[in-house]
Amino acid sequence: MLIVDVVVALVVLAALWAGLSFRVVQQFQRGVVFRFGRVRTEVRQPGLVMLLPVVDRLHKVNVQIITLPIPAQEGITRDNVTVRVDAVVYFKVLDPVRATVNVQDYGFAISQVAQTSLRSIIGKSELDDLLANREPINQGLELMLDTPAMGWGVEIDRVEIKDVALPESMKRSMSRQAEAERERRARIITADGEFQASARLSEAAAVMAATPAALQLRLLQTVVEVAAEKNSTLVLPFPVELLRFLDSATDANARAAAAQAPGEPPPGAVAPPREVEQLELPPLEELLARSPLARPTARTTEADGREPAARSED
Repeated sequence: MLIVDVVVALVVLAALWAGLSFRVVQQFQRGVVFRFGRVRTEVRQPGLVMLLPVVDRLHKVNVQIITLPIPAQEGITRDNVTVRVDAVVYFKVLDPVRATVNVQDYGFAISQVAQTSLRSIIGKSELDDLLANREPINQGLELMLDTPAMGWGVEIDRVEIKDVALPESMKRSMSRQAEAERERRARIITADGEFQASARLSEAAAVMAATPAALQLRLLQTVVEVAAEKNSTLVLPFPVELLRFLDSATDANARAAAAQAPGEPPPGAVAPPREVEQLELPPLEELLARSPLARPTARTTEADGREPAARSED
């Protein structure tokens, strides 16, 4: 009976010793052993770890990547705009011994350094960089956090800015600026289209000028397109070339009239009819008094205005 009690006592003592001597370290953890308060340089790996009862104390450190949100920080950018920026930090423990010995709470320490660095990076950046060019800012913030974290045995995996809150007045100003920018682009695109269309129309006009029949065909095609709409009123365009032809003809006539002599009629003008000389007839009594038997010689001489010669008497 005494032997049984001794055996039971030994088993109980062995169980107690095993319970105080063995620990289980998870896969995502590392074990730091303190012996009489002094840290052991050897880090215990995942698995079953044996310790000396009452002498050793095991401290487990999580080596997973920890996500630490940074509270929103309000600051003034380099271009004097008040913003509120919040970010997130991803880090992990690289050296469990230093993370346990060198800093009391490495998570809280990283949070405080991240807030201070975020306010500093806001003052060094402009608003456009915070909104559209965040990659260099994230890299600069990561570098500012990585410098003190290496001394604590912590590695900064990445830092990202989540959101940038702007005042309402600044949002309205940016909306007006964006609207004006879109309007400017629309006008430029419209002007470019007009320029290209005018270039094509110029080439088409050159082709039509070489072949006048093409202009007439184009006019007829336009008439057909207008008539296809079944309108009650049909408007026919008047060719500009015809107006130019009439204008050039009028200018040519004016120049010719100016170059003509004062007494000469202008070219193309109808000459006035010449005046016809009218002969007056003698009175009727004189015609009746004349004798039809008058001698031709006398009539001839009178008609010629010469006196008749005296006849010699036999």
